[in-house]
Amino acid sequence: MTEHEHVRVAVIGSGFGGLGAAVRLRREGITDFVVLERAGTVGGTWRDNSYPGCACDVPSHLYSFSFAPNPDWPRTFSGQERIQEYLEGVADTFRLRPHIRFDSEVKQARWDSEKLWWELDTASGTLTADVVVSATGPLSDPKIPDIKGFDTFPGKVFHSARWDHDYDLRGKRVAMIGTGASAIQIVPAVQKEVGRLTLFQRTPPWVMPRADRNITRAERWLHRQLPFTTQARRGLLWGIRELQVQAFTKRPNELGMVEQLAKRNMHRAIKDPALRAKLTPDYRIGCKRILLSNAYYPALARPNVDVVASGLSEIRGNTLVAADGTEAEVDAIVFGTGFHVTDMPIAERVVGADGVSLAESWKGGMAALRGATAAGFPNFMTIIGPNTGLGNSSMILMIEAQLNYLADYMRQLTVLGGRVALTPRETAVAGWNNRVQDRMKRTVWNTGGCDSWYLDENGRNTTVWPGTTTEFRQATRRVDVGEYEVVRPPVEAASKKSRTKKKAEVSAA
Repeated sequence: MTEHEHVRVAVIGSGFGGLGAAVRLRREGITDFVVLERAGTVGGTWRDNSYPGCACDVPSHLYSFSFAPNPDWPRTFSGQERIQEYLEGVADTFRLRPHIRFDSEVKQARWDSEKLWWELDTASGTLTADVVVSATGPLSDPKIPDIKGFDTFPGKVFHSARWDHDYDLRGKRVAMIGTGASAIQIVPAVQKEVGRLTLFQRTPPWVMPRADRNITRAERWLHRQLPFTTQARRGLLWGIRELQVQAFTKRPNELGMVEQLAKRNMHRAIKDPALRAKLTPDYRIGCKRILLSNAYYPALARPNVDVVASGLSEIRGNTLVAADGTEAEVDAIVFGTGFHVTDMPIAERVVGADGVSLAESWKGGMAALRGATAAGFPNFMTIIGPNTGLGNSSMILMIEAQLNYLADYMRQLTVLGGRVALTPRETAVAGWNNRVQDRMKRTVWNTGGCDSWYLDENGRNTTVWPGTTTEFRQATRRVDVGEYEVVRPPVEAASKKSRTKKKAEVSAA
C-alpha cells in the first residue's frame, strides 16, 4: 500500500460476503475500493475449512450468487474444493483481483471524528477509508475450549478449520472433540484409515439423510443452454425452504414428525440399543443446527470407533478424560468445537466515535440495525451481522439482501454530498433489536431445550434471523435515513449552524 492511501470503501474479508460486496460496489459505479484479506487467496471459510469430507449442507444452486449462477455444479451438495473454485471464478469473472490486498489482516480500524474517515492499520500497511464493510463472517476464527492439562499433551492437535494435511492419521489413535457440522463430515472421512477413533460428544445432534447425488450431464447441458432452468431450480429450492420457516419460528411442535424421520435414519444404521441411546438427542429438532449425513451413523457403528457421551474435561499426557470419567489414550486430537460467533475477534479491533471498541459496545449482546450497522460506528457496516443467520436455508440469500442495503447506503451518502457519515440512532438500533428478540421468544432456537452456539454468554439469541429471507430482503431493500444521524466535519457543521442562526436573526429583524 502507498503511504497515506485513501479509498472510498475498504472491505474486510474475501469470502462470499466480501466478494459479493466488491461486485455490488462495482455495479454501483464505485471502483475506488479495496478488499483486505488476511490470507493469500480468496475464499474465507471455504478456503480455511479443507478438512476431509468438507462439503456444504445447502444445495449448490441455492448456495451461490444469483448474479453468478453456475450451471456446472457436479453434485447437488458440492464439496469444499468446488465451492472454493467457484469463489475464485467470481473473483476472476468480475475483475476483482486488482482490488484485493492479500496478506493484509486488519490489526485495527479507528474512526476519526475530525476527518470523518476510518484509519486502518493492516499487516501490509496503513490506509484510510470513508466507509468500512466488515465481511469477516462468523465462521472465521476457530474456538478451542480451555481444557485442564492441555499443555501436557505430547501428540498432534489441530482445529477442523486449520487441518494439518502433513500429519498422517493412518493407524493413529485419534480423538474427535465435538459433534457439530464439521465433525459429522470428518468422522466418516477418517474412520477407515485411523487405528481407533474416539468421539467425545457433549450433546448428540439430530442428523437427517443427505439427498446428495451427481448432477447428470444432461441436466448441466440444459442449464447451460437454457439459463432460466438454473433460475427455476434455484427458485424451487428457495421456495421449499421458505415454506419450512414457520415451523422453526412460530410452531416448533410441528417439528415432531421431522424428529421421527431423523430417528429412523439413526435406527437404520445403529443396531446397538446402548449406542442408539447415546446418540438420541433430548431436545427439539431444530434447536441446534440440523445436520445432514448418510455416512455419520454407519461410521459410528464400526468396531474401531468409540462414542463417549460426555464432553472432554481434562488431558493427562496422552490420556483424555471425559466429564463422566471415561478415559482414552490418543495420539492426536481434532477439535471440531466451532468458532467465535457471538464474540468475533474483529469486534475487538474496531474502535468507534467514542473511542469504544465494537466488542465493548456489544458486551451486553450483539445488536445492529437491520443486522448491518451499530450505534456509535459511523459508516461501518457488517455483512452477516447480528441476527442474520439462518437455520434452514442459504446464507447467500441473506448476504445479497445486505448487499442491497449497502448499495442504497452508498447512494444516500452521495445524495447527502460532501464529506458526510451516517451513524444509526441508538433508538433505532434498540427498536429493531427489541422487535427481533420479541419474535425470537417463540422460535425453536429459544424454546427447544438446548444450549447452542446461536446463544451468547447471556443466553440471548443474537445470531439467527427469526423470519423468512423474503422478510429480511424487504427490511433491507433501502436505507431509512430517519433511522440515522447525519454527521459532518466539526468545522462544516459549526459553519452550517452559524448560517442557520444568522438566517433566523435576519428573519426576526
